[in-house]
Amino acid sequence: MVSLRNTIRWLEKWGHDVHVLSPLGFRTMPMPTYPEIPLALFPGRKVSATMAELDADAIHIATEGPLGIAARAWCLRNRRAFTTAYHTCFPEYVKPRFGVPLGVTYAWLRRFHGASSAILVATPAIKELLDRQGFRNIVDWSRGVDTELFKPSATRFSDLRQPVFVFVGRVAVEKNLPAFLGLDLPGTKLVVGDGPQRKELERRYPDAVFVGAKIGTELASYFQRADVFVFPSRTDTFGLVLLEAMACGTPVAAFPVRGPIDVVKDPAVGVLDEDLGAAAMAALSLDRDKVRRYAEKYSWESCSRQFLSSLVPARSMEAPLVQAA
Repeated sequence: MVSLRNTIRWLEKWGHDVHVLSPLGFRTMPMPTYPEIPLALFPGRKVSATMAELDADAIHIATEGPLGIAARAWCLRNRRAFTTAYHTCFPEYVKPRFGVPLGVTYAWLRRFHGASSAILVATPAIKELLDRQGFRNIVDWSRGVDTELFKPSATRFSDLRQPVFVFVGRVAVEKNLPAFLGLDLPGTKLVVGDGPQRKELERRYPDAVFVGAKIGTELASYFQRADVFVFPSRTDTFGLVLLEAMACGTPVAAFPVRGPIDVVKDPAVGVLDEDLGAAAMAALSLDRDKVRRYAEKYSWESCSRQFLSSLVPARSMEAPLVQAA
C-alpha cells in the first residue's frame, strides 16, 4: 500500500527500525474476488514467534486480515498495546459481493478494533461513519502525494479523441465504474487499472479504452495527459488517486461522498456533483495550475508525523517498531 510504504520510508529516515510482517514467508492463498492479494494461511505460530523475538516498542496492525488477526491475538495474550487502521469500507465491499448485511460486518470490525489504543483513519467523513457505528479511540492519519513523481506535463494524448476523461484504480464492483463508463461524454473514456470486472466492462462498453495497470512514471503519464480525472466510487475512505491526479494538474470530477469531500475541498480543483457527467464537463474548464498548487499542500512527511504521534508504547523497553500487514 502506497501510504504504508511512504510512512515506513519516513520512519526509517528519522532513525526508526521498522519491521514489517507481510504475507512474504508464509503459505498463502488468493483472496476471494481479489486474487492478486495473498492471504497468509495459519500464520499464528510464526507471527507469535516473530513478535516475541522482536519485543517491539510499538505495534501497528494495518489490516484486519489473517496476519492482523494473529498479531492482535498475540498482543492480547501478552498484554501489549497496539494501534490499528481503518483503510477500507470493508462492510460496503463485502455486501455487494457476498450479501453479508452491513451490521454483521461492522459488528465484527468493532470487536477487532475495540482493543486498539487508537484507530487511525484518513478523513473526517470516515471518523464520522465509525462514530455512528460505535467505534471509539479514532484519530486522524491523513494521506500525501509524491509531487516529484506526480507532476504536470504539457503533453496530451495524440492518439485518442479529445477530451480524455480518465479513471485510475482497481476495476472492481466497489469502484462503481458503470457510473463513469455509461456517461454520455465527448472524446474518450480511459480506464487505467485491472481487476475482476475488466473483461465484463470491456464487453459492455466497447467505446472505452482499457490499458491495464500501470506504475511509476508510466502511471503518472496517464494522469498528466488526461483532461479530467473521473472518480465514480462511493465507498473509498480517501481516494489517494485524487491527490495523484491533482498533483499532475488534472482536475477531478466525483460524487459528493466521503473520500472526495475530504480531498476536494476547493471548487477551483474539482467538481463534486450527483450528476457525474455534469461534474466531468464542468471540470474541463478548471485552471490546471491552481489544481497543482492545491495538491502541493499534502506531504508524506506531515502524514508520517501524524502516524508516529499516534503510536503507543507496547511496553517500556527499547526495541524496533513492528507493523503487521
